[in-house]
Amino acid sequence: MKKRALAKPLFNLDAVFDVEDYLFAYRDDLTDERSEVEVAALVKLLELGSPMKILDLACGFGRHANRLAALGHSVTGLDYTPGFLALARQQAAEMGVQVDYRQGDMRRMNFQDEFDRVLLLFTSFGYFEDDENELVLEAMRRGLKPGGWLMFDIQNRDVLLKDLPPAEVIDKNGDLLINRFTFDALTGRFSNRRIVIRNGIRKDMPFSIRLYNATEIKQMLERVGLVDWRLLGEDGQPVTARSRRMIVIARKPLPA
Repeated sequence: MKKRALAKPLFNLDAVFDVEDYLFAYRDDLTDERSEVEVAALVKLLELGSPMKILDLACGFGRHANRLAALGHSVTGLDYTPGFLALARQQAAEMGVQVDYRQGDMRRMNFQDEFDRVLLLFTSFGYFEDDENELVLEAMRRGLKPGGWLMFDIQNRDVLLKDLPPAEVIDKNGDLLINRFTFDALTGRFSNRRIVIRNGIRKDMPFSIRLYNATEIKQMLERVGLVDWRLLGEDGQPVTARSRRMIVIARKPLPA
């Protein structure tokens, strides 16, 4: 069977995930304290009390993967950006942990019945068109052992759009991060025509991501054959019309 050609994402991945500019935009938010809280929540929600084999997709610079490895789990981290993987490996060495970091495209994973848990965190679902976002979900399902659980977290579209400003400007010691937001109701895509100005140099880093509501996520989970799904808010309780984020947890069924 001929392998399907993958479409390009609807933005320049290399530009958007330039390591220095990405950390400039997000470093203040991605603190060690936040990462510790998030890993503690993963342990609780996914019942990670005993050592498990975990795949962390779009693992970035390893802030979850390395901490999970420190808890005794066998972790594989996959990311598109070599620069992030270099940082992740450096931090793993400093922490004295082992993580199998790999560079690759999450649509083209070839894992099969290998992991107890598969993670896709920090709004990393939705980069592509609908059919290829579903490919990612199918690849996550394939990589799970029967009975294993996957988890991803996204913005809750219905809440985000209620108070979406047209733009915001963040001054970071004289450097500027300018976000200009729009939403296309026909495609469901949220766009940010981002500008970064550092050391007097301007970089345009536009990107878009497909935002899903709870109904669409439920339908997608069912289409790819996942069961026992749960949609939770950021507080770990069932998602509501006021939840700013949506945590999606679903299980690969056991053989009949």
